[in-house]
Amino acid sequence: MKLLADMGAYLGLVGPGVPILGAFMFNSIYKFPAYKFTCTNVFTTKTLTDAYRGAGRPEATFAIERIMDELAVELGRDPLELREQNWIKHEEFPFTTVCGLTYDSGNYEQATQQAMELFDYAGLRREQEERRRSGDPVQLGIGISTFTEMCGLAPSRVLGSLSYGAGGWEAASIRMLATGKVEVITGVSPHGQGHETAFSQIVADQLGVPFEDVEVLHGDTQISPKGLDTYGSRSLVVGGIAIVKAAEKVVAKAKKLAAHLLEASEDDIEFSGGTFTVRGTDKGKAIQEIAFAAFMAHDYPEDMEPSLDSDAVYDPENFSFPHGTHLAAIEIDTDTGHVDLRKYVCVDDIGNVVNPLIAEGQVHGGLAQGIAQALFEEANYDEQGTLVNGTFVDYTLPSAADLPSFDTRVVSTPATSNPLGVKGVGEAGTIASTPAIINGVLDAIRHLGVTDVEMPTTSQRVWRAIQEAQGRSTQKTPVDTHSPGAGLGSIDPNNPQGEVQ
Repeated sequence: MKLLADMGAYLGLVGPGVPILGAFMFNSIYKFPAYKFTCTNVFTTKTLTDAYRGAGRPEATFAIERIMDELAVELGRDPLELREQNWIKHEEFPFTTVCGLTYDSGNYEQATQQAMELFDYAGLRREQEERRRSGDPVQLGIGISTFTEMCGLAPSRVLGSLSYGAGGWEAASIRMLATGKVEVITGVSPHGQGHETAFSQIVADQLGVPFEDVEVLHGDTQISPKGLDTYGSRSLVVGGIAIVKAAEKVVAKAKKLAAHLLEASEDDIEFSGGTFTVRGTDKGKAIQEIAFAAFMAHDYPEDMEPSLDSDAVYDPENFSFPHGTHLAAIEIDTDTGHVDLRKYVCVDDIGNVVNPLIAEGQVHGGLAQGIAQALFEEANYDEQGTLVNGTFVDYTLPSAADLPSFDTRVVSTPATSNPLGVKGVGEAGTIASTPAIINGVLDAIRHLGVTDVEMPTTSQRVWRAIQEAQGRSTQKTPVDTHSPGAGLGSIDPNNPQGEVQ
């Protein structure tokens, strides 16, 4: 693998590190005997680049999944069968890859089989063949992307070996109030992911208190002075585990106080459902009672401070390795080049799920971003190096009208590297969806002689590719219906000034 990475005019905070994150993922879910990676970061006159959802792993997944489709074409093989022949089997986990990472758990067969059934893979292949036989002007393509990623950044010692400018630990604190309420302070800071809900669920389960009695505080260094923030799908698998560790310390302190108040040995105290009881009896006290006793401190062990509040810092032992199979049905009007995403199915393994609705929302958001990269989004510069679509009037972002309803499912092989068995989810959709779309576009028109279409695969680019493959002139092109200002002329790399053609 030889990578040229465009940094833009100057380095961003994590920009030069993004390709390094991808360096570990070009082998993806497959078994390779050897691997070499070299990267050259290049300064250009363009806007700086920095970490974006997926950060390095989308590029790696795009490369290997495009290669697998091209290999399938060359060998005359079904692309899913070829992938299965080469991927790590579920009974081989834990598996140490050629890059030295140890994938702790996974089941690519299960995710792929379920995705194929939801997608009706065999039925769509039959439909595709029929359209080709009949010469239908609207051709069908099936896009495939299997993926895994390293996320939940991550063991500090590993980041140190990569000369990363920080550690990978995360901090949390839990305060037990005299009222029975619980305050949770976290170093990860949400910007729409639903951390408050998920973390409240975790604490409610750990301490046996009502969900509505938990308040999550974040985002202000006066409140939360320690932490490394939100990125790399680390909020739950690192920040959430720090909260679990803090909760365990709260329970340990409360257990000692409960033993004192119940006049029993600490070894005889059991904790379940928010209540400490003496083993073999119905004698017990709720954790809220223990918290109030700690606040009053009227009757307290001499060797114990009168507080249940606890802090924890968690440094993960390994990355998290979610995976999945994404399938896209693409229809292309060969007369105009119009690309329509007819159906999208994905089955992701994200380990144990704390909140299914939040997880589904994370996948949907990631899919929209990755699909948009394949179909819509592009920074266009003219010959003088001026960005010509620098506002959202000119830069295409998808709306709900541009995307179908996604059919998403989750399978679970719990992570073994953390006590909750959770894996990252926030970046999965972005990493997997872009190659699925591009593979689908090419699958629809490859029989016409098209072997590649540059992203984004706008109508104009697809139409040009078809015409050129057929040896036709492309001097007059149809209006690009995917680009802003359709009907007024579209920006094209071959026409950087943007004249109407």
